[in-house]
Amino acid sequence: MKPTLVVLAAGMGSRYGGLKQVDPVGPSGEAILDYSVFDAIRGGFGKIVFVIRKDFEAEFKEKVGGKYEGLVPVDYCFQDINDLPAPYSVPEGRTKPWGTAHATRAARTAVHEPFAVINADDFYGRDAFAKLGAFLSSDASEVAGKMRFAMVGYRLDVTLSENGSVARGICDVAADGALKGVTEMTKLVKAGDVAENRENPDAPVKVPLDARVSMNLWGFQPALFAELERRFPEWLAKNGGQPKSEWYIPFVVDELIKEGKADCRVLPTDSRWFGVTYREDKPFVMSEIKKLVDAGEYPANLLAR
Repeated sequence: MKPTLVVLAAGMGSRYGGLKQVDPVGPSGEAILDYSVFDAIRGGFGKIVFVIRKDFEAEFKEKVGGKYEGLVPVDYCFQDINDLPAPYSVPEGRTKPWGTAHATRAARTAVHEPFAVINADDFYGRDAFAKLGAFLSSDASEVAGKMRFAMVGYRLDVTLSENGSVARGICDVAADGALKGVTEMTKLVKAGDVAENRENPDAPVKVPLDARVSMNLWGFQPALFAELERRFPEWLAKNGGQPKSEWYIPFVVDELIKEGKADCRVLPTDSRWFGVTYREDKPFVMSEIKKLVDAGEYPANLLAR
């Protein structure tokens, strides 16, 4: 059974502006997302599921989903702020959905096979999809009675931006490659030969540049959805009243690892990650993609029939 690629594409990118999932960065007008789909298909994925918002469904299907007709089956699910278990409701003042774990949960009715989760606006690289596709295509769904997950780990230094701070999940990796935990750091910047997390400007936390980080490229078994259903009410009971609280995938994975319910392998990659966090990042991304095209890694017209 071929794995499915779940693309989290509901965000509009408040710091960047506009529907950046369809912003052209390739030589023939390709979006970053087009490269992820291209790499996923050649990495062995058999279906794409987009998690989007209902309010831009028509635009997204026209500008994005339509590109892949005839290449791979495509489905759509919707992240809705009101998609909550009873008896919970959206608190006054809440305007945004509930984070990446909530977005992943939105795909629960469309995905019944091993699947990867990615951000729509990140470039992950061919090697990353090849390794994750091979992992998800193997036969074992469990190891020693635990759900069998994976995460592609990037070097921190290739994920930093010259144009501002970034949020990254810093991974604690065991000697055998198992993920022990993820620490979310939300204001990471390069500072000489290290990075610093400046959430507290008076006491910045130094992080090695070769630390492995999560860029939200995960591999899961469909059994994850049952855990999301069980855990979401628990999370809402503690955090649902906060107008800006978000339920992140690493939080769930971390809980499952510590409870002994999941084994998560860190698949290290030397792929060059890049993304458009700030508008000023776009020229760099376009330049890097051009280098890959010139080197023969990608065709000049990615989706030519």
